[in-house]
Amino acid sequence: MIGDLFSPLPIWAQVLFWVVLGIIVCSLISIVTLLAAAGRFAALTRRRERDALARRPEGAPPDESRFLWVFVVPALNEEVTIADSIARLRATNATDAVFLVIDDGSTDATGEILASIDDPRLSVLTRTPPDARQGKAAALNAGYRHVREHLLTQPRYASFTADRVIIVVVDADGRLDANAPDAAARQFADGGVGGVQTLVRIYNRRGWLTWAQDVEFSSFGLVYQAGRSWWGTANMGGNGQFTRLAALESVDAGEGPWRDRLTEDQDLGVRMIQAGWASVHVNDVSVDQQGLNSVRRLYRQRVRWAQGAWQAFSLLGGVARPRLPLPARVDAVWYLLTPALQLLTGVAFVTSIVLALAEGFTYRPTHWWVLVFFIGLSFGPGVASLALRGRRWWSPFAALVLVIPYTLYSWVVFPVLAVALIRQAAGRTSWAKTARESTGPATDGSAGAASEHAAPAASARVGDTE
Repeated sequence: MIGDLFSPLPIWAQVLFWVVLGIIVCSLISIVTLLAAAGRFAALTRRRERDALARRPEGAPPDESRFLWVFVVPALNEEVTIADSIARLRATNATDAVFLVIDDGSTDATGEILASIDDPRLSVLTRTPPDARQGKAAALNAGYRHVREHLLTQPRYASFTADRVIIVVVDADGRLDANAPDAAARQFADGGVGGVQTLVRIYNRRGWLTWAQDVEFSSFGLVYQAGRSWWGTANMGGNGQFTRLAALESVDAGEGPWRDRLTEDQDLGVRMIQAGWASVHVNDVSVDQQGLNSVRRLYRQRVRWAQGAWQAFSLLGGVARPRLPLPARVDAVWYLLTPALQLLTGVAFVTSIVLALAEGFTYRPTHWWVLVFFIGLSFGPGVASLALRGRRWWSPFAALVLVIPYTLYSWVVFPVLAVALIRQAAGRTSWAKTARESTGPATDGSAGAASEHAAPAASARVGDTE
């Protein structure tokens, strides 16, 4: 009976649908495994925190005081958001902090706004053509060199070795939680941890599109990232990303740790893991960023992200390098193959519609459980993610309703995978910066403002909105 599921269809369609059914089943197994791993990591983290608190002498300095926090903000024509972002960073609870803004050839008022901020912790690295505007990776590498060659040579910072210097990448629209350094420090207490990624949220949730982006990012953090943290294989997102300077140095091939990729953060995170460093994700603090209220801008952003995911195929050869358990290795391969698996699933979806409309094929399940099985495969992961995201007793019931509009959003962005593949095959890697939305007057830098969230509102990408 199972073998007759797709029997009325042409042979080529049967093969396609069976392959995609296998992909969907494996995806469900992956999510269940990651949920279990996330639970184990959360329990381990709570136990470590209790033990550390019990051993901590009364009046001891906070954990974050052991590190130098260098907040790096790439900025290209960011006059709309830069004052707000820096005000919130200045409110961050960090004993030793430096705010390094990389003005990457701005032609608007970004430079003037930065010059008007009176804070000795703020440094501005101004890049001019032809060095400027060569991409985010080039800007971050310039900041990395500045930290090593200039900042750490200053007497007040000379005592911080590379393993105690944390580079924090925050986008110019980012609103980092004030307590993020302390949360990251608890993870960096393990000398083998090279990267910590915070939960990404969307703060300008005004409609369905930005609500769906917030669901996408938060679900990715609460399920996929949290689960991979158990193995130390969480991904870096490029916004709210904490990386140990020693880890960055270990993947520096000469030009700097970041490579010229459309998703330079994903590339960096995977290479750090393959170099032997652990990467974890923390969900108790977040970085809020702008979502996109325009479908056209969303498509442009996601095409760039999808093309970066296609570029990441070159990293498959390094999966065997780190000493990881078998499930972690399988997950690493699955993660890197995600764009191909998603595209194949999309092709099967379109094929089913074409066959139903053009050829008159009909599908009638022979038993009720077959229909339930397919509905569970299609909507089960989304319901689970939405329920976890809500964290209320009624969240599972709300998830049953919200999964429909979120599934529609997932279908809307599906075509970007094909467009990105065509661009990659044609060698087109150019991209255009996405304009920011106005944030209103700059905040006063209060701690409350730095951690605010809008009213409550799975991708493999989180981070910058450029």
